[in-house]
Amino acid sequence: MSLTDHHLDPGLFISRWSAVFGQTTEPVWRLPSVAERVITEKFKGLPGEYVKNGTAYIHHSANIEPHVTMKGAIIIGPGCFIGSHAYLRGGVFLDEGVVVGPGCEVKSSFIFRRSALAHFNFAGDSIIGENVNMEAGSILANHYNEREDKSIRSLINGEIFLLPVNKFGSFIGDGSKIGANAVLSPGTVLSPNSIVKRLELVEQVKLS
Repeated sequence: MSLTDHHLDPGLFISRWSAVFGQTTEPVWRLPSVAERVITEKFKGLPGEYVKNGTAYIHHSANIEPHVTMKGAIIIGPGCFIGSHAYLRGGVFLDEGVVVGPGCEVKSSFIFRRSALAHFNFAGDSIIGENVNMEAGSILANHYNEREDKSIRSLINGEIFLLPVNKFGSFIGDGSKIGANAVLSPGTVLSPNSIVKRLELVEQVKLS
């Protein structure tokens, strides 16, 4: 079954959804694929507390350590911390107080306030709610490299839906906790306050 917009109310997963995306018409599943455009449009409404650095707009209160690489449209909000050797690319939105630890890679993703990637994490084409914690080495995979069928399916309210995109990581509700070295397969949907154990593989939809 193909996924249509009405099957998922993002506000039930992320309380700040309307505050951040109230003006966008893009459904959840397409936001990462158009992250560059969506974030570039948000540049226009940023207050004077943001400083332009290349293609990034960084709040003056954010702390960016040395050797951080940033490519593409990026917004880094108030009080954010970006650790040394982190890599942000392909359109990244970091809400207030987000932590991206040393050696993390964030690609085409939106991360809401006070969420944290500890260190050596990968978040690809994902949307992460507020107060989410990812322990060291946990991964949000965004592509099925190992199989010929690259299509992505999500399990929502007990039903399986085919996503309208070829790359999508995870949609993670507020307050969720991801244990160290856990891997979330493409298309993973976590309700608010979900817990993923350390070393766990989350594969909500398995192809026969």
